[in-house]
Amino acid sequence: MKKQFNRMRQLANQTVGRAEKTEVLSEDLLQVEKRLELVKQVSHSTHKKLTACLQGQQGVDVDKKSVRSPSVRSKPEKMLKLCGETQDRLAQELIMFELTIERDVIEPLYDLAEVEIPNIQKQRKHLAKLVLDMDSARTRYYQSTKSSGLSSNLQPTGAKADHLREEMEEAANRMEICRDQLSADMYSFVAKEIDYASYFQTLIEAQAEYHRKSLELLQSVLPQIKAHQETWVEKPCYGKPLEEHLALSGRDIAFPIEACVTMLLECGMQEEGLFRIAPSASKLKKLKASLDCGVLDVQEYSADPHAIAGALKSYLRELPEPLMTFELYNDWIQASNIQDQDKRLQALLNACEKLPPANNNNFKYLIKFLSKLTEYQDVNKMTPGNIAIVLGPNLLWTHNEGNITEMMTTVSLQIVGIIEPIIQHADWFFPGEIEFNVTGNYGSPVHTNHNACNYSSMPSPDMDQIDRKQNDQSRRPLSVATDNMMLEFYKKDGSSVSTFN
Repeated sequence: MKKQFNRMRQLANQTVGRAEKTEVLSEDLLQVEKRLELVKQVSHSTHKKLTACLQGQQGVDVDKKSVRSPSVRSKPEKMLKLCGETQDRLAQELIMFELTIERDVIEPLYDLAEVEIPNIQKQRKHLAKLVLDMDSARTRYYQSTKSSGLSSNLQPTGAKADHLREEMEEAANRMEICRDQLSADMYSFVAKEIDYASYFQTLIEAQAEYHRKSLELLQSVLPQIKAHQETWVEKPCYGKPLEEHLALSGRDIAFPIEACVTMLLECGMQEEGLFRIAPSASKLKKLKASLDCGVLDVQEYSADPHAIAGALKSYLRELPEPLMTFELYNDWIQASNIQDQDKRLQALLNACEKLPPANNNNFKYLIKFLSKLTEYQDVNKMTPGNIAIVLGPNLLWTHNEGNITEMMTTVSLQIVGIIEPIIQHADWFFPGEIEFNVTGNYGSPVHTNHNACNYSSMPSPDMDQIDRKQNDQSRRPLSVATDNMMLEFYKKDGSSVSTFN
C-alpha cells in the first residue's frame, strides 16, 4: 500500500515538476498544436452543415437521387411539360453539384477533422506518456545513485545500476523518436494548410458553377415559356389594360363587351332597370370568372340579363384606365362646361376623335348599343339620362378618386352631361350601322336605330321631351352602391332624370 502511494506521488511530481523542465516541443510546434483544435472544430462544423444542406442522401449514386417528373395530361400540357423538363435538368445540376461537394469538400473535411488531426492529437498524448515514463526511469536511476552514497558525478556500478541506466536511456530514446515523429506530422500539417484552405475555395467554385449552369438553363428556357404564354388564348381580361387584352386575343372589341352586349340584345333590351338593378352576387362572380377564362354558356345566363349587365359594368369599372382615358379627362370636362349646345356637341366630337383607336372602337360599339337600348325606354325605363347616371362613372373617372360623397359633386354632373348627349346623338357621333356580333357566335341582329334621324346640321339635345318625375324610393337596389345617392343628388340639383317606374 505504501509503495502504491509513493508511486502516485511520484507520477504527480513528475507531471507538475520535472515534465515542466523537459522541453518536449519547440515554441513553433506549440503554436501549431493550438491551431490543431481550432482547425478540427472548423472542419467538423463545416462538414456537418454541408451534409445537412444536401437535398439528397449522402453517398447515394446519381440514379437513386434522381426523381422523375410525373407525366402530365391536361390542357396546358405543353407548358407543364416544358417546366417539368426544366425542373428535371435543374435537379440533375443540383445532384452533380452535391456529388462534387461530397467528393471534393465534405469527404476531405471529414478525413481532416476525424482522422488526420485526431491522429496527431493521439500522438501528442502518447508523447506525454513517454515523457512521464522517461522521467520515472530517470528518477529511479538517480535514487539508486543516492542510495549507493556516490557523488552525482560518479556512475553507479553493478547489475541493478546498469539495468536502471539502460531503462532510462531506452525511455529517452522512445520519447525522442515519438517527438521527432510528432514534429514531422505537425510540420506536415502546417505545410498542407494551404491545401486544407483550398477545400473552401473548391466549395465556392462549385457553387458558382452550379448557379452559372442553372442560370444559363433558365435563361434558355424562359423565351420558350414566354412565347408559349403569348400564344395562350385563354387569358384573363378583367382588370387588364384594354390594348393588352385586344392584342393578346386578336380582337377589335373586348370579349366581355361583345359577349355581354350580344346577349343583352337577345334577352335584355326590354328588361326594366337594366344596368341599375343589382344581380345576384354569386351569379355575377360566376359570369365574370366565365368571361375571364373565355368559356361562356349563353343559355345559362339568358334568363338573368341583370347579371350580364353587371358583368359589363364591372369590366368597364375594373379597367386600369377608363375607356374614355385619363389623358382626355380635361377635354371631356371642358366640353361639358360649354353652354351653347351645338358647340358643346362639337367639342365632345373632337374629344371622341382624339381617343386611341382601340378605345374609340369599343366606345363606339358601346354607345351604339346604349342608343339601341333607349329605343325600348318606354318598357325598360332606361332613358339616355338614366343610362348616363349608372354607366357614366364606369366610363370616365379621375386618377385620384375620392369617397362616395366626393363622387356626388359637379364632376358627376359633368360626366352625365357628357354621356347623355353622346347616347342621344349616337348616329351623329358615329354614323352608319354596326355589327354587334363581331365574332359571329351569338346571332345578334344588325343595329338599326328605329328612331334615327338624318342629321343634316349640328343637332341639339331636346331635354324637354324627358318627363321629370319623382324617383320611386321603393324600387329595387342599384348595381352600384352610389346609384341611389346619385339619383337623389340629381333630383335635388334639378337635373333632368327620368323615373324608374
